[in-house]
Amino acid sequence: MGLRFREASIVPGFRLTFGFTIFYLSVIVLIPIIGLYIKTFELEWERFIAIITGPRFMAALQLSFGASLLAALFNVVIGVMIAWVLVRYRFFARRLLDAIVDLPFALPTAVAGIALTALYVPEGWFGKLLSPLGVTIAYTPVGVWIALVFIGLPFVVRTVQPVLEDFNREVEEAAATLGASRRTTIVRVVLPPLIPAILTGFALAFARAVGEYGSVIFIAGNIPRQTEILPLLIVFRLEERDYAAAAAIAAVMLTIAFVILLLINLLQVWSYRRFGNV
Repeated sequence: MGLRFREASIVPGFRLTFGFTIFYLSVIVLIPIIGLYIKTFELEWERFIAIITGPRFMAALQLSFGASLLAALFNVVIGVMIAWVLVRYRFFARRLLDAIVDLPFALPTAVAGIALTALYVPEGWFGKLLSPLGVTIAYTPVGVWIALVFIGLPFVVRTVQPVLEDFNREVEEAAATLGASRRTTIVRVVLPPLIPAILTGFALAFARAVGEYGSVIFIAGNIPRQTEILPLLIVFRLEERDYAAAAAIAAVMLTIAFVILLLINLLQVWSYRRFGNV
C-alpha cells in the first residue's frame, strides 16, 4: 500500500482563507441580496407587475440604464485617450493631471452633484454660455448623463493605464519598420491587447453609473417620467414605508444589471482568450 504525500503549498492556509472568503461574501453580499428577493416575494403578482410596468418605472428604467450605457461608452473613448496621454507623454503638471483623474473617487457624490448643478443651471458659468443658444443642461437627461460621466471616468483610466504601461513598445517599432501606418499600428497592434482592460473599465463605469444617486439627484431635478432615476424611486418607496415595492424595484434593477454585467464578463473572457497573448 503506497503512501500518499500531499504537496505543500508555498502560501499555506487555503482552507482558512477560503472559508473566510465564503463567509465574508455570504454575510456582506449574498444574504442581503437573498433578503431583497425574499422581501419582493411578499408582493402579490398583480401588484408586482403593476409596479414594474408602470409608466413612471419604465421611464426611470430607460433613463437609468440608457444614460449609464451612454456614459460608460463615452468614458471608454475619453478614458483611453487620457490613459494614453498620461503613459506615453511627459509634460508639465502631468502628476497633477494624474491626481485629478482620481478626484471623483475622493469627492462625495452629493458635493459633485451640487457643483455640477451650480455650473450648468441657467445662471451658472456654463449655463450662461449655453442659454443664449437655447441649450439647457440642468434638470434634463443630459445633466444626468454628465453626472454619470463624471463619476465613471476614473474607472476606465485606472483600468487601462497599467496595461498601457506594461505594453511592449518594441512591437510598435517593429510594425512601423514593416511599413504599417499609424492608424494600422493603433488598430491592429496597440488596441487588441487593451480590449480586456477596456471591457473591465466599461463594466465598472456602467455598474457605478446604474446605482449612482448622490451626484444625480441635484442636477436631474427629479421630474416624474422625465429625469427620475430608479434609485430615486426606491428612496420614494422607502419614505412611504412601502418596503416591498422598494425591494421589487431594486430586485428588477439588480437582475437587469447582473445580466448585463454577466454578458460583459463573458465578452471579456472571450477577448482575453482572443487577444490576451497578442
